[in-house]
Amino acid sequence: MLQVSFIRTHKDQVVQGLQKRNWTAEELQIVEDIIRTDDRRKSVQIELDATLAERNRLSKTIGELMKQGNAAEAEQNKMLVATLKETAANLEYAMRQSEGLLEDLLLRVPNIPHESVPFGTGADDNEVYKAWTKPLPELSADALPHWELATRYKIFDLELGTKLTGAGFPVYRGKGAKLERALIWFFLEKATQAGYEEIIPPLMVNEDTARGTGQLPDKEGQMYYVERDNLYLIPTAEVPVTNIYRDTILDERELPIKLTGYTPCFRREAGSYGAHVRGLNRVHQFDKVEIVQIEHPERSYDTLMSMLEHVSGLLDALELPYRILRLCGGDMGFTSALTFDFEVYSAAQQRWLEVSSVSNFETYQSNRMKLRFRDADKKIQLAHTLNGSALALARIVAALLENNQTPQGIVIPEVLRPFTGFDRID
Repeated sequence: MLQVSFIRTHKDQVVQGLQKRNWTAEELQIVEDIIRTDDRRKSVQIELDATLAERNRLSKTIGELMKQGNAAEAEQNKMLVATLKETAANLEYAMRQSEGLLEDLLLRVPNIPHESVPFGTGADDNEVYKAWTKPLPELSADALPHWELATRYKIFDLELGTKLTGAGFPVYRGKGAKLERALIWFFLEKATQAGYEEIIPPLMVNEDTARGTGQLPDKEGQMYYVERDNLYLIPTAEVPVTNIYRDTILDERELPIKLTGYTPCFRREAGSYGAHVRGLNRVHQFDKVEIVQIEHPERSYDTLMSMLEHVSGLLDALELPYRILRLCGGDMGFTSALTFDFEVYSAAQQRWLEVSSVSNFETYQSNRMKLRFRDADKKIQLAHTLNGSALALARIVAALLENNQTPQGIVIPEVLRPFTGFDRID
């Protein structure tokens, strides 16, 4: 979340940033509410400090007055101390109320977009940052979408997943399961070769962890919740992996910290129907390899560019046509300062499919998590956090199946063959 001090000293910048996210004048009132609540908190704190100081002063005089034989004055001071104790208790309660209200308000304010983020209300206003300039693959008239290829070659089974769990939970079979495993292995190998430490995190997290990276309260409705244990199934490995360093003060020399992790991911993804969400286009459980970096604020945008290069390299190796979009203010995630989306071209569907988001959150997540570092001058600062999908597999599989289909079967990209052990699904 944003720091109160930043909101106070950069109020115009905050308002302009929220306007880029298409906030209305009514919604923007929260900025004034935050400043007013913080003023109240400071006022109560000053009064509380003065009350505690006076109580302590009077308490110290009681024993001395008794020694001097001034029992009446000592008794009067005792009564004053009792009154001040009650006043302090009331002020402490008011302090907790102000702090709770302030935190609630801050949790409702999204990150401020980077200056390069374009204005816009939704996906149609995203900016093409890097276009695909080569010819797009063209298939024969009888080419099939991936969900029909899956049935023909027994790659995955959505109906079986519905039987076992419900809609949106595919079951991969045979060579389809091996292809899925090969992609995970390939992505993890590339990440570790790039210097990322591999992590196998839990698949469920507590409230503090989900709040730390911004899933709560913003995305509560999209997460699967285990009520009995008060735990959430993770929507991405970003959540547990980034939180490894929650409530931590790092040394500047430790930065950057580079982490990668493979996990299944769980998202409700409710409310969408039609051909554009058929097959693997939108599912409730999917595999993904995530890359996370914790970085010095002065280097985080250079790091973001290096993460874009990493994801580009994966797609180049898989020989998939792709483009990179810079998301507009109206389409960007709640916690992000700048996000780039990667889309691959699905030849049978003749449409672009999102397969990765790479984002810089600046200090938004680290402020929630109290993730800090001590610089060369021994000053403690908030770190910057970044993450990216490298990559999300469901739509990668969809594009690979469709783009590489031939009359003889589906050709496996050469780079994956050492991991699959076969060069064709037939």
